Amino acid sequence: MLKRSLACGLALAFLAAPLTITPATAKSGPKSSPKASAKAAVKAPPNVVFILADDLDTADLHRFPNISRLASSGTTFSHFYVTNPWCCPSRSSILRAQYIHSHGVTSNRFPTGGFPRFKPLEESTIGTWMKAAGYRTALFGKYLNQYPSPEVPRTYIPPGWDEWAVPVTNLYREYGYALNDDGIIVERGEQPEDYLTDVLAQKAAGFVRRSDPFFLYLTPTAPHRPANHAPRHADAFEGVKAPRTPSYNQRDVSAEPLWVQQRGRMSPRVKRNIDQMYRDRLRSTAGLDDLVGTVVAALEEAGKLDDTYIFFGSDNGFHLGQHRLRSGKTTPYEEDIRVPMIVRGPGVPAGRVDTSLGSTVDLGPTFAELAGAQVPGFVEGRSLVPLLEGRRVPWRDAVLVEFDKPDYAPGCPPTYRALRTETHAYVEYATGERQLYDMIADPHQLTNLAATADPALVAGLSGRLAALHACSGAGCRVADTILGERSDFPPSGVQWIGPRPQNAPHVIG
Repeated sequence: MLKRSLACGLALAFLAAPLTITPATAKSGPKSSPKASAKAAVKAPPNVVFILADDLDTADLHRFPNISRLASSGTTFSHFYVTNPWCCPSRSSILRAQYIHSHGVTSNRFPTGGFPRFKPLEESTIGTWMKAAGYRTALFGKYLNQYPSPEVPRTYIPPGWDEWAVPVTNLYREYGYALNDDGIIVERGEQPEDYLTDVLAQKAAGFVRRSDPFFLYLTPTAPHRPANHAPRHADAFEGVKAPRTPSYNQRDVSAEPLWVQQRGRMSPRVKRNIDQMYRDRLRSTAGLDDLVGTVVAALEEAGKLDDTYIFFGSDNGFHLGQHRLRSGKTTPYEEDIRVPMIVRGPGVPAGRVDTSLGSTVDLGPTFAELAGAQVPGFVEGRSLVPLLEGRRVPWRDAVLVEFDKPDYAPGCPPTYRALRTETHAYVEYATGERQLYDMIADPHQLTNLAATADPALVAGLSGRLAALHACSGAGCRVADTILGERSDFPPSGVQWIGPRPQNAPHVIG
């Protein structure tokens, strides 16, 4: 059993009342003329676009020009983590701003996960919060695994969404799918113009050209396997191989948990397969890059780019041969739990990298603050708005990742809980095994220190993990700072432009 009790007798403060968040655009300042004050009072709230890729890791984004331009014109969060490295649990956390132990969607399939498991929670999501704040809302692309279930028609649209375009068949093929397009089922074929990523890009471009304010949740399936790509990218990245990082096909895994030790070193055939998957993922990501360019161009043509926040991220990362693991996800390694997060918008510094620990539970509160929306007391994340404005504010020093292995997925790791701090990655498995990595000295997680580290360090991390795994609501914003906000090393929130410091994670630029 994994520990759920609070460590060292620390009590968490739970705040149940709904929170009203003031728009980031509302600034206090010196008195002005009545005419100027009236103009400021009626200033429209900003538009928000959230582009969520599927299984996109943090490596190699510098290869893609539109994503790179987005980063150079905004802020990149270099330490941004998912609550769970699997599609449906992660997306449920995004929609509800909760950790998976709170929303209860722990896998991709019913009864432990999938759309049927999430459906009772649909009355309160980022869609309903933004709509209640007066925003025109849209969700285009992937919603949740197993949508729609047999209990609802294929034309079903959840609460909170004014416009809706979500595949109901062949979700990952990108061709030959049926699209629920605002309650009308549209069959798409096998022609280049049917490519799902391009279809979503054009729908998004049309949506952002219409009335303000709007919230667009744009969720293409790229580069999720089979990583199908547009014909125009068929010859791209020919001969490119997956990065041979220090952990690629790791030689010594004797200190790792049994589920890693049982994986033999990869054969030449397996390596070739990984290289092919890598090339296909790059080609698929090229279509995603085109989508980003299409949305930015549409905003610019409509004169809305300067009044729109654009968020770009992923629901989980992806490993490609690291630690002897074939291509996939769901593990607590950095490749799977750390994801891109780029934000461009009014007042967001350009070309900046922020190293503060971020989590996908932060997205909902961030959108809400930008919109002046009210969020319920169950929300567990923090608004990123102060960080986007470059302000020094009290912030967390740990993030939580949770994974429950379902019976239908024997190839997944055992159930685990993981804690990522500024200096360490710590994991506890249901098997009783542990992992501990010094992320400053060993950023590629080659040496598991769990058996040799100072027992006081291990006990402290275990207590932090137990506290976060037991938290709920606003109490999570206490549990993630038990050791004090913004510890001294490495300095949280450090920002740099240009060459990255030694041992810094890969970022664009």
